[in-house]
Amino acid sequence: MSTAKPATRPETLRPSTRPSNPRFSSGPCAKPPTWTLDKLGDAALGRSHRAAVGKAKLKAAIDRTAAILGVPDGYRVGIVPASDTGAYEMAMWTMLGERPAEMVAWESFGAGWVTDAVKQLRIDATVHTAEYGHIVDMAALNYDHDVCFTWNGTTSGVRMPNGDAIPADRKGLTLCDATSAAFAQDLPWDKLDVTTFSWQKVMGGEAAHGMLVLSPRAVARLESYTPAWPLPKIFRLTKGGKLIEGIFAGETINTPSMLAVEDYLVALDWADDIGGLPALMARADANAQAIFDFCAARDWIDNLSVDPATRSNTSVCLKFTDPQIVDGASFAKAVAKRLEVEGIALDIGAYRDAPAGLRIWCGATVQTSDVVAMLPWLEWAFAEEITAQAAA
Repeated sequence: MSTAKPATRPETLRPSTRPSNPRFSSGPCAKPPTWTLDKLGDAALGRSHRAAVGKAKLKAAIDRTAAILGVPDGYRVGIVPASDTGAYEMAMWTMLGERPAEMVAWESFGAGWVTDAVKQLRIDATVHTAEYGHIVDMAALNYDHDVCFTWNGTTSGVRMPNGDAIPADRKGLTLCDATSAAFAQDLPWDKLDVTTFSWQKVMGGEAAHGMLVLSPRAVARLESYTPAWPLPKIFRLTKGGKLIEGIFAGETINTPSMLAVEDYLVALDWADDIGGLPALMARADANAQAIFDFCAARDWIDNLSVDPATRSNTSVCLKFTDPQIVDGASFAKAVAKRLEVEGIALDIGAYRDAPAGLRIWCGATVQTSDVVAMLPWLEWAFAEEITAQAAA
């Protein structure tokens, strides 16, 4: 039986239905659908983050994050500076070097972590890479080494299908960048020793704040190992050989934005109201499935992820496959620009280091009705650009 897509003729008529919210950016992402500015009225503005009110809000953000995500007892959850990047850099600079590392990359952010380990920290590292659209064979890694990887490739739309390849009896630590996965995908906490993410992805929070989740094994590493390189204050998680517990109780290393904290608490309220993690994952799944179904019925567009089992349900990356397209990068930019000008879809161009195409955020704060309303416009913009290219 043939698996080829049916030949399709793109719709050239302007659709009549528009998305209510055209925000499909992959970060910062759309606010929760019930969000309003006046919900931030209880923010502890003008107050010290070390005052009782500030610490209470920071501790609430930590505790409620752990509860919604199902983080096991005994794990530490903390708020750290500089978004997911800061959190992951902090983990690498404080824990790597105790043993060799396996550096894994199948998109640009994973490649950035490879650069840090190999060129900055200069540790003994084996590098495993896969092209955009593919994933590294995680079962082939040496888990007696420390393993650094992204769970969901934000710039490639490729995610880990599960954590089955990670052994329970590993001797090394697993350091997982989960910034586009947390709150939308089921993370196997028993397989993850260090997990990082930010507020601005699935929860639609504001930038600059990262989350760091440590297993007891990660804490033991921090308390037993001192890196060979100096650590700036902003990276230090221990003092006198012991974990600085205050970081995981709301006593942040540097000054956080209490407005951003309040915004995150509002997002957590929404998550609780709709049913917690199962509801968040279901919303992302429905959003992504609408796009998967659209692509399956058309021969001019496809998912960048080759294996359906590894397709992201948050950062859905697409490629144009029509042979009429002369310059893929210019064509994709022109389609994205048409949708932006029409106010249909904002910020959906592929990441600058990724193959030419589109990246449509489908995290839980996006409404499926908006995805469905946007897709006919995508078809219209494609047809318009094909016509314009032919006329040029």
